[in-house]
Amino acid sequence: MRVEFGVLGPVAAWDDGGDAVALKGPRHRAVLARLIVARRRVVPVTDLVEDLWDDPPPGAVGAVRTFVAALRRALEPDRPPRSPARLLVTVGPGYALRAEPDAVDAWRFERAVAAAATLPPEDGLARLAEALGWWRGPAYAGFADQDWARTERSRLAELRLHAVERQAEVRLALGRDAEAVPDLDAHVTEHPWREDAWRLLALALYRAGRQGDALAVLRRARTLLAEQLGVDPGPALRRMETDVLQHADHLDLPSGPGSAAARIWAQTAAVYDRTVTSGARARLESTVSMLRSLAVTGGTGLEAARRHRLAAIAAAEELGDADLTARVIGAYDVPAIWTRSDDPRQAARVVAAAERTLADLPEATGTYGVTGGHEVARTRLLATIALESRGTSSPRGPEAARQAEELARRLDDPALLAFALNGVFMQTFERAGLAPQRDRIGAELVTLSARHGLITYQVLGHLIRLQARSALADFAAADSHAAEVDRLAGRHELPLARVFTQWYRAMRLAETGRASVAETAYRDAAARLNGAGMPGLEHGLLPLALLCLHLRHAPTVRPGGRERLASTGCPEGFGSSGLGNERIDWGPYGPWVRPLVLLGQGRRAEGADALRDVPEPPRDLLFEALWCLIARAAVGAGDRETMRRAHRALGPAAAELAGAGSGLLTLGPVSGYLADLAAALR
Repeated sequence: MRVEFGVLGPVAAWDDGGDAVALKGPRHRAVLARLIVARRRVVPVTDLVEDLWDDPPPGAVGAVRTFVAALRRALEPDRPPRSPARLLVTVGPGYALRAEPDAVDAWRFERAVAAAATLPPEDGLARLAEALGWWRGPAYAGFADQDWARTERSRLAELRLHAVERQAEVRLALGRDAEAVPDLDAHVTEHPWREDAWRLLALALYRAGRQGDALAVLRRARTLLAEQLGVDPGPALRRMETDVLQHADHLDLPSGPGSAAARIWAQTAAVYDRTVTSGARARLESTVSMLRSLAVTGGTGLEAARRHRLAAIAAAEELGDADLTARVIGAYDVPAIWTRSDDPRQAARVVAAAERTLADLPEATGTYGVTGGHEVARTRLLATIALESRGTSSPRGPEAARQAEELARRLDDPALLAFALNGVFMQTFERAGLAPQRDRIGAELVTLSARHGLITYQVLGHLIRLQARSALADFAAADSHAAEVDRLAGRHELPLARVFTQWYRAMRLAETGRASVAETAYRDAAARLNGAGMPGLEHGLLPLALLCLHLRHAPTVRPGGRERLASTGCPEGFGSSGLGNERIDWGPYGPWVRPLVLLGQGRRAEGADALRDVPEPPRDLLFEALWCLIARAAVGAGDRETMRRAHRALGPAAAELAGAGSGLLTLGPVSGYLADLAAALR
């Protein structure tokens, strides 16, 4: 059962059906609230006692344990007796609430407000409205007088006030001046010390044609500030009054960072909507151009871009114009770095449409049936097929990648070649040990893109090189590529790129032996993935990364761990780490993890059976890592045939770090697994 927690109002919890979880008395709620404030960190029992009582009674520690036991029963009613808790866990001398990053309304609120600043104005406005709707009253209501809640309550209250004012700014930027007035009026009435809110209200009234009301609001602000706080208005409010009296020209322009661009966008879009008829074919091509820009924003932008892209392709096909359909399909040249599709079913539909369109283009002559006027269209369709076929075993993907690259080089079009090279990268996983080849692709992309101003492909090239140099254990070079990605992403507003550099830095900690710090970094990176719009990357990644971290370091910190590996396939302590819990959602990696989980639980026969059924790992960035998991399980189960298969598969990658080529996780040198396999086979 999934549980969600609410602290934006009275402390509450709801089950996955939306029904309230019975939390019993106020001290039970206080324990839960205190653990939520700790943000997944451990709170010692002694701290809980001090926080719950001014003068703790003799049995306070026992009472806390009773409260925790009752909360566990309420939060996990289906948990079998004596099985370990999953949510409210005991860690050393205290307790921690291991709620998922999106399971607490306050945590979601923080991320939503931050994400809104990176979205197009309309989407940002919707995100802010949704987030503000989560508030049911003052944060941590009922605990206002508790020291442990005071700082968090103040921080969340300030963030809410900021969100209300940011919402007003976006409305003004979009020209919705009258719409901004009611909420701002209520806001300043409740919080009269917020000078920026008074300024925004006056500006909204002025732009709505209500100059007199704008001046009245500014005078009301002056009076309230003087009477309640004993201060005069700041320079911004004084300047606003002068500007309103003088009808300053700049008041008719949007104010605030990025708002001028927002107003221009809104006005241009309105003109386009009036002048370009609804059935015009130009709308389809314009739509794809917008979707391409939307996709790099991540989150709802990326999800919407994927969804509307398929609709645009279907609309183009309905018109029966192969040239138009080719342009609509091929214009979506959004750089891709992850080798698992976010939506395999949709990807297959895009590939099918591209293949149909290739067949429908006019007959031609030449190496690939190309005539003047259709070379670019065919190249883009082939590159699309190569990209959208990633992670599949179809030979069509590599074939399309080769054809697209050859055509793009012949056409001498830098943007087209960058698109084609992205397809080539996605199809460079036919065997282990190909990091040097991908490094060369990344290097060409960086040089080509820097020369021709192709920023998104320049970022892609650096990310590819980050992955490849990590696989080759060249972390100095990988660090420099990560820094360049962050620089370009910050300068050109590409938030998704930083998702990958944050994961890389967590992996860097894991590889350098700082396991406890790496675990925290991995969890922080996973929280950033939530809502990023990349389910193909997100699903199952955190538990897999933590498993790799455990397998990488446990043998070196537990005496006898190496001998333990020989008999079970897993290091000592695997079961107690929680990673052996069968309820963990391993996502698409389950088949390769399951043998290790079973062996780690001492279920040797079941583990051996699961190992015999394990499929060939997909040809992608985690190919070597999954083979190393198979290798560990094979050694533990004594499965000689699987050991031989793993040795053959991993042999070409002997000089690489297993998994590090993903830029996300690491299992250490492949050579170590080859040595273990060779020793076991002897």
